[in-house]
Amino acid sequence: MPELLYPLDSTKRFTDQEKVGHNRWHPDIPPAVTVRPGDEFRVHVREWFDGAIRNDDSAEDILNAPLSTVHCLSGPFAVEGAKPGDLLVVDILDVGPIPQEDSGPLAGQGWGYTGIFPTDNGGGFLTEQFPDAYKAIWDFSGHVATSRHVPGVSFTGIMHPGLMGTAPSAALLSKWNAREGALIATNPNRVPPLALPPLPTDAVLGSLTGDAFDRAAAEAARTAPPRENGGNQDIKNLTRGSRVFYPVFVDGANLSVGDLHFSQGDGEITFCGAIEMGGFIDLRVDLIPDGMSTYGVSENAIFMPGNEGPVYSDWLAFSGTSVTLDGEQRYLDSQLAYQRACLHAIDYLTKFGYSPEQAYLILGAAPIEGRFSGVVDIPNACATVYLPTAIFDFPVAPSLDGPAQVDPGMGAPHAAR
Repeated sequence: MPELLYPLDSTKRFTDQEKVGHNRWHPDIPPAVTVRPGDEFRVHVREWFDGAIRNDDSAEDILNAPLSTVHCLSGPFAVEGAKPGDLLVVDILDVGPIPQEDSGPLAGQGWGYTGIFPTDNGGGFLTEQFPDAYKAIWDFSGHVATSRHVPGVSFTGIMHPGLMGTAPSAALLSKWNAREGALIATNPNRVPPLALPPLPTDAVLGSLTGDAFDRAAAEAARTAPPRENGGNQDIKNLTRGSRVFYPVFVDGANLSVGDLHFSQGDGEITFCGAIEMGGFIDLRVDLIPDGMSTYGVSENAIFMPGNEGPVYSDWLAFSGTSVTLDGEQRYLDSQLAYQRACLHAIDYLTKFGYSPEQAYLILGAAPIEGRFSGVVDIPNACATVYLPTAIFDFPVAPSLDGPAQVDPGMGAPHAAR
């Protein structure tokens, strides 16, 4: 096992740890640990809500989830010799749930969860069709997940960090705030909001204190979206064996990681669409001096995905085009086409006895594949959702016998305002 450089105590809150991480992006957050190129090390990671979501049969915790507190990031990790303009090479050697613990109150201790977030507290990809809060608890047996809230489904998780990235420079942070602020100004009262502005409330900024903390908290960027530094990309194939090349914007690079997932479908479509967990990640770091200009990677990470995870050979694919539910034609709107493909898959699964919410949770948590299949044939973009048939305990393809009927069990816990 690589040396544990960032330990966490599962009995303590995120802010009470010996090494306190952060939940905002800012160049002034001091590094918690310094490593050298070539070093391999283990990092413990808190679940993104720091234990606010419980292993029970209620969705009240999803309804009232404290979004101002996320994400709980471990780091930053400064890399000796890293300079702006370099590429930081990060190898994901291993990733998994909280080590040596197979039961407990925290996600990652033998279980994880998927949430459909309400429209006024995060929303999701299909929030217009699914405006209320729902939750599914998934139990882990080795690398396999099952749920009492979504019977008839089991699958091997493709474990990965939903969020990893380098610190922004002051100039890059200012750019983020300006462009996202301009977007918010186009519809400042939209629910859910168009973007999340800086929010000092509940900000955690590592070891910063006093006036330095107050200044940084007022301008630090929220961690919700992916940006030029990587960030919350939620790429399910960024698993063990992956190599990532991150742009470096500050001395030391200041790498941070969090938001571990036991499994996820492409798009993490319910917003908390993955199976969320706390756990560990083993990393190796290296540098390519001046790599940003050498390879033209001036923004956004590039990566070589790992080749581990379940291998599925049989799929049932659903397609959608860029036409709204009420029949309005949109021009090559790939996101709308993907929404329609997801809705077609959900409608299909309800014929087997699942509620629409259970079907939606399956698409968020299981390792589905989403593809933009046609983006040039005006006026309709075409997107597809590939559903692996092996995750179901019953035949899911159409047949002359009609759809098998699944006992939906207790269903997904629901909470509404």
